[in-house]
Amino acid sequence: MSANQTNAKNDVVISVKALEKSFGDIKVLRGIDYEIKKGEVICVIGPSGSGKSTFLRCLNLLEEPTGGQILFEGVDITDPKTNINLHRQKMGMVFQQFNLFPHMTILKNLTFAPVKLGKMTAAQAEEKAMALLKRVGLADRAGAYPSQLSGGQKQRIAIVRALCMEPAVMLFDEPTSALDPEMVGEVLDLMKELAREGMTMVVVTHEMGFAREVGTKVVFIDQGIIMEENEPAEFFKNPKSPRLVEFLSKVL
Repeated sequence: MSANQTNAKNDVVISVKALEKSFGDIKVLRGIDYEIKKGEVICVIGPSGSGKSTFLRCLNLLEEPTGGQILFEGVDITDPKTNINLHRQKMGMVFQQFNLFPHMTILKNLTFAPVKLGKMTAAQAEEKAMALLKRVGLADRAGAYPSQLSGGQKQRIAIVRALCMEPAVMLFDEPTSALDPEMVGEVLDLMKELAREGMTMVVVTHEMGFAREVGTKVVFIDQGIIMEENEPAEFFKNPKSPRLVEFLSKVL
């Protein structure tokens, strides 16, 4: 194996092999193969019920695959002997709903996991959290509670909470779909900044502008399979499959 091949292999953060997921008799994922490399921003699009969120949630085993393998940094996390919680610490997850603890201040929300899991001392976690809050323009909200924040602020806090764990990859499940339209921009701006800094990201999104501008690859999932994948310019300009042509005609 050449040095370049070795480097390419080492660059793969997540490798998905023949991934399947069924809910009862319903097959949601039907054998997906995909590789996500360090620094890539993979934007996953598709109609409702296509399996895109299930695919994302399988990547950190929030959904248990029915078949296939997922390797994260070379470790098979679908192996029952693997300590999945250890690997989840390196995968930041941001949901549609913000999932902040309502009874904790913003600062406590951010420092709780790194301290509880022994990644940092309370002082280190607080220093990191405050630096990140400052970066997203919310340092003055450290003592506030989630109920005192707007939707856009809550979602930026949810992203910062994931960053406090110093993840190797960030997974976003339609992070702007629960927001008022005027708040979407502030969340997407933060995600764009993370992308520019080289964060590896997998983003299930309805925001085609974001996929076009920030994605390194766009993946179209429908009926539980990857129907098409390409770099954004080519993906949107020259879709190959009739199903993608039809889908884009409705969303663009």
